Amino acid sequence: MEHKILKFLSVFCLICMSACEKIDLKGMFVSYEYVNERFEQSMEWNTIHPYKEIAVSENSYKVFAMSDSHIGGVINFNLFVNDALNANACALIMDGDITTGRDYDYNTLQQNIPKSDTIASFLTVGNHDLYFNGWNEFFPRFGASVYYFSVRTPEAADLYISLDSGSGTLGSKQLEWLKNILENERPKYRHCIIFTHVDFFRYRHTSSTNPVVEELYILMDLFVKNNVNMLITGHDHQKDVEIFGNTAYITLDALLDGYNQAGYLQLSVTNNNVDYTFVNF
Repeated sequence: MEHKILKFLSVFCLICMSACEKIDLKGMFVSYEYVNERFEQSMEWNTIHPYKEIAVSENSYKVFAMSDSHIGGVINFNLFVNDALNANACALIMDGDITTGRDYDYNTLQQNIPKSDTIASFLTVGNHDLYFNGWNEFFPRFGASVYYFSVRTPEAADLYISLDSGSGTLGSKQLEWLKNILENERPKYRHCIIFTHVDFFRYRHTSSTNPVVEELYILMDLFVKNNVNMLITGHDHQKDVEIFGNTAYITLDALLDGYNQAGYLQLSVTNNNVDYTFVNF
């Protein structure tokens, strides 16, 4: 009897932690707002805090990207930040599952994000960032999970778009917003890079935050039609590169402390290319 009860609870917990609906088990497991709710809050934030434009003095520049640090520990996170500062990167992308969702881990993250005028940090949420009422910790500290920013060189400008896939779906409102941005803003820019947490081409399937296949078809079609150069994702903890059309679909290694393949991505952006290098510790 005890075995059956434990088995039931295990299955129940997995269902809860992979759901897209709002669940609140007294903070024990996860509290997801609807993705449309997070989108609406993000749009309200964006009306008060205008989209950022980073100006760089050279025609080439570097951006560093990471995912799945699951803070807690910050050894690898700080190595990532230091490498970016030493390379004179202009921006950091933190691509979800940055924390465990607990308030004290968000405190640790906030304390370790670089406070420098020379580098900007851009965050989006993963499924773990939403656990333990995590959105209520992320949003007051870091604001929108859906937004865009640009990097302007003396000769051109590039567009970076952050999407919230922490619930496994963008939802109807975010998808419509993305269509509008790609149709109306994308033509103004040289390169377009999108980042979100959940990877499209999954080499393993888990009970946690699997993407909606029909939505992926729509997104991949949008990326082809609007010449999206790159999609940067995490979630699966193992680097991978797939090419569809002109878009490189990149999955990052986890930055998790103690992970034997911990690493991050370095982007080198020039007039003609968005080149990338995987860096492992």
